[in-house]
Amino acid sequence: MKITLKDIGRRYNNEWIFKHIDYSFESGKSYAVLGQNGSGKSTLLKVLSGSLTPSAGELIYTKGNHVIAVDEIYQHLSIAAPYSELIEEFTLRELLDFHFKFKHYLQGFDKESVVQLLGLEHALDKELKFFSSGMRQRVKLILACCSDTSLVLLDEPTSNLDLAGEQWYLNLIEQTKRDFRSFIICSNQKKEYEFCNETISIVDYKK
Repeated sequence: MKITLKDIGRRYNNEWIFKHIDYSFESGKSYAVLGQNGSGKSTLLKVLSGSLTPSAGELIYTKGNHVIAVDEIYQHLSIAAPYSELIEEFTLRELLDFHFKFKHYLQGFDKESVVQLLGLEHALDKELKFFSSGMRQRVKLILACCSDTSLVLLDEPTSNLDLAGEQWYLNLIEQTKRDFRSFIICSNQKKEYEFCNETISIVDYKK
């Protein structure tokens, strides 16, 4: 999938969060969106996901020669972010069954291999509200990365993860990279995006 941004801007009231972004995200590449907390990284990610409308400019999604409408883009992406919620009344088993009714498993994965990769075989029938913050973050990341989507959006992916969890995250990325997929990582920590091919600084689009 290719995403083309033409003079994209987003503002709240009279304050521009960013403006005049001309950029293309290509299939098979990994991108890091950089900036301090509150700089607008998450806002850009929401615009890219179609959950926020740009205040200016044009956003074009294409897959091959086919243009994808913004109200259909959710079918082609997966996301893990601090503001994305899990259904805490579900057990892990129920959540996986529910999620993968709407998304297919990425090739090479199934329910059993996903649970093994999570390392949470013992917690399959435990409600998510009883999971630690680190366990919840792993679940968010696994749902995003192991879904068969062309675009993977990750915002602060190692939040709530310890050192072992950070290494687990990097291994997860390595195992779920595909030639047709684009990863876009919002971060201000190099350890989260060292594998990325390209970097974009939000500060460059605040002038």
